[in-house]
Amino acid sequence: MKIIETKIEGLFILEPQRFADDRGWFMESFNQQNFEHALHERGLNIPKFVQDNHSCSKKGVLRGLHYQLDPCAQGKLVRVVQGRAWDVAVDLRQDSATYGQWVGVELSATNHRQFWIPEGFAHGFLALEDDTHFLYKTTNYYSKAHERSLLWCDETLNIDWLSHGVDVDDLIISDKDRMAPSWA
Repeated sequence: MKIIETKIEGLFILEPQRFADDRGWFMESFNQQNFEHALHERGLNIPKFVQDNHSCSKKGVLRGLHYQLDPCAQGKLVRVVQGRAWDVAVDLRQDSATYGQWVGVELSATNHRQFWIPEGFAHGFLALEDDTHFLYKTTNYYSKAHERSLLWCDETLNIDWLSHGVDVDDLIISDKDRMAPSWA
């Protein structure tokens, strides 16, 4: 497994090793021991995953930016197993040097990348193809009472959603996400 550091400490991209031949391919999509080793090497906390989620979205569906408050904050290990998505994490850790900054990465069934998003981040994604299947491993259970959102198009955050082949007029956004509060 290859680890790609991002500009935000604790937030990184995983590239599993894939073995291909004339029959197809095989990859180990998750290995707890290797994941823990990668975190331990970086002095980061080792999470325990408790829930897996799976969503399917049409091209243009934008979900987020979502997070949960303590004591129900969630870390997420996310990947796309069919289609493509532009995935974004925003640093909400007030004591962080990168507070308010974001990182985006394309996840796809072709590149097999995974994105580790620890607790303390808002998360969202834009489906870039129809029938995009997005998988999440989470470190805490969903709690409606602790769920919060940030406005996806907040001018202060200035997230680059629209340079990935989806026009603003084609976005499909829930009312909850349209009405989310701004960063301010």
